[in-house]
Amino acid sequence: MITTLLLDDWKSYASSRLQIDAITVVIGTNASGKSNALDALAFLNRLSTGALLSYALQGDSNLAPLRGGVEWAARRPANSFSVGVVCQADDRLTEFHYVLGCSVHDGRCDVLSEELTRRRFKLTKGERKVETGKVRLLWTDPCELRSPTIVVRLYNGKSGTKRDLARAQPALFQLYGQKLPQDTDVGVNEVIRSLRDIFVLDPIPSHMRTYSPLADKLDSDARNIAGVIAAMPASQKAEIERVLSQYAAKLPERDIKRVYADPVGKFGSDAMLYCEEEWGGTENPPTVDARGMSDGTLRFLAILTALLTRPKGSLLVIEEVDNGLHPSRASMLLQMLKDVGATREVDVLATTHNPALLDAMGSRMVPFITVAHRDPTNGHSVLTPLEDLADLPRLLAQGSIGRLSSRGLIERSLQEQLPLEFADGVAAHE
Repeated sequence: MITTLLLDDWKSYASSRLQIDAITVVIGTNASGKSNALDALAFLNRLSTGALLSYALQGDSNLAPLRGGVEWAARRPANSFSVGVVCQADDRLTEFHYVLGCSVHDGRCDVLSEELTRRRFKLTKGERKVETGKVRLLWTDPCELRSPTIVVRLYNGKSGTKRDLARAQPALFQLYGQKLPQDTDVGVNEVIRSLRDIFVLDPIPSHMRTYSPLADKLDSDARNIAGVIAAMPASQKAEIERVLSQYAAKLPERDIKRVYADPVGKFGSDAMLYCEEEWGGTENPPTVDARGMSDGTLRFLAILTALLTRPKGSLLVIEEVDNGLHPSRASMLLQMLKDVGATREVDVLATTHNPALLDAMGSRMVPFITVAHRDPTNGHSVLTPLEDLADLPRLLAQGSIGRLSSRGLIERSLQEQLPLEFADGVAAHE
């Protein structure tokens, strides 16, 4: 399970960290860096499934390009960057810190450095975590810029067992599935699994309104939502449709009695999404297929389906989570994310501009809100937990979080306090 995203010289970020909890909401103005942070997770997910570094950025026949491609991956004028994650093992007392450094040159991206470290903790009587040991499981030697290979060292209790590996892919993926020392093998598998369990959802309603083939995994644009639901075993399908219907009934567009998907066509290899509307308790409620559903309804059903079908311990990433949803249902959306996410043990990372959603979060969820903003001295993007604002109590006395955000008071407060904090952060990092 991923608990922290690490960014250094990635796109608009100089050095920043994003803490990921069961539910994490990132807010900020346009061009503050929200999407850039999410792109880092998409990049790491692509690499974990075997994509070459350059293709993970610029795209290929199977992958859409990430925003900016190779050219804008490194923060200008830098020509290198690093991205990484902290993954927590199931025992909650073991962490794996993985950092991948990359160089950008001649329109391509190569591995510059790579490190995987295991940290172990114990709980004190006061339930505080105290570190008990730290071991580098994998690391690289310095290499020449144009070298096609890099020396990777695997933990052996000494100076590390050497492996020469290609620079077009992370060593982590190249080592996955190979015979490795026990400790390194556990760490590699844990990080690969965590990265593969990142799912970046960007529902596109226009793609969801047609028939879709039966499938076992939801596409990132949710175009095959009907195929995924219809292909499930009967008992699982019934439960998924029950939960979809339960929450869809609370949407304001119409009274929805039931949401379901059924196979269609001569061979039953395609499916369509349907909903039954209930108006005034009519005996024969009209049925509407996806072609007649609103954008907001389709996006909501896609988010809920993703939550219900992701594996335990995974991370669901959603940009503009409440896009197309009526503000009056922000509270219901938030409760759904919390309840279904907790039940399924799926973490949710979302961005929003909606004051209504922030108001629905309330002051108790302040620790789960992070603000993306720009350092006024140099323009770098920074991720700051909302609870770290020095004058947060004074701000909250002026109104709700949504009101503060819509009036720009949060960003103004950060600009006033950032120079000192940024200097302290740089000193600590060095």
